[in-house]
Amino acid sequence: MITQKPCIKFKLLDNQPGIFDSKVGGLGYIPHDGDFPAAEEGNQLRLLAQIDCSQVDFEPFPKSGLLQFWILNDEEYGGFDITEQDTFRVIYYPEVDKTVTEEEIQKKFIKSEYDEDEYNFPVFGEYGMEFSKGESKENPFDEDDDGTKTYDFFHQIGGYPFFTQGDPRESDEKRNHYDFLLFQLDSDYASGADDHVMWGDSGVGNFFINSEKLKNLDFSDVLYNWDCC
Repeated sequence: MITQKPCIKFKLLDNQPGIFDSKVGGLGYIPHDGDFPAAEEGNQLRLLAQIDCSQVDFEPFPKSGLLQFWILNDEEYGGFDITEQDTFRVIYYPEVDKTVTEEEIQKKFIKSEYDEDEYNFPVFGEYGMEFSKGESKENPFDEDDDGTKTYDFFHQIGGYPFFTQGDPRESDEKRNHYDFLLFQLDSDYASGADDHVMWGDSGVGNFFINSEKLKNLDFSDVLYNWDCC
């Protein structure tokens, strides 16, 4: 029997999202008195994604505000299986200031040596997001009742995560602590089309959080990992 769990799926849109919109890639919202998050070494992080939480009806996800995911665009996309928010950052804004402009944020952008190579970042371009309710399988390689194997990979919030190598939460204690899939961005490409997202060699990126901390809007303790084939 195939075990399933509810989730929020999302697909990428070839539109022109603004700085207050849900998006993957591009320029993220930064308040007037804020700046790009940066790694300890000084290089700015780049926006992986931001979510207008009012578009996501899913417990215990926030009901409003803007949730952002930033990573360092180096050769390792900020690193593997890490919880110290240095080369990645999760930022939550309960409210956004609509007087902020894209031009104002662009002036805060400081180019680094990593920006010379587009392959230092898994997202190629900037895309809107369209959300829908769905379900994910505990094992995406399970066989259906008729024996058909399904490979159920997608972008999602909540539900069962998937990995190309293995769950970075290797112990029961770690899985119980980081028990909620906060954000999963899969590689996204089609034969003959440009890549939208590519984690190494067709990998996937995941962010996990404790569900109780999520309810309290505490994003200080998040596990970030990506892997590939």
